[in-house]
Amino acid sequence: MKMLVSRFIAILILVIPGFMAMKGFLMMKDAIFLYIAVHGDDSVTNPSFGWLPFLGGVALFVLGVGFLGGWILFRDRKRNYVGPRFKKKRPSTKSGSPSES
Repeated sequence: MKMLVSRFIAILILVIPGFMAMKGFLMMKDAIFLYIAVHGDDSVTNPSFGWLPFLGGVALFVLGVGFLGGWILFRDRKRNYVGPRFKKKRPSTKSGSPSES
């Protein structure tokens, strides 16, 4: 039972940033769509862009995708699935330096 609860919590930890990224994308899409749609309305004299919802959407999208991408990179590094470009940098231990002789 304890394993089931821990797996459920792990799924929630991954689903919540996914929903954040989805909501951010939808907020950006809606802000752009409303700005374009207002241009077709003749009763509006000065259409303005909704910067607050758009920037809030950008923030949610970047945070959600960044968390998921970081989690995937961490998991793949742990399982040694990444290429040499994404491996952790280790301090080089050069042998044969003049101070060792």
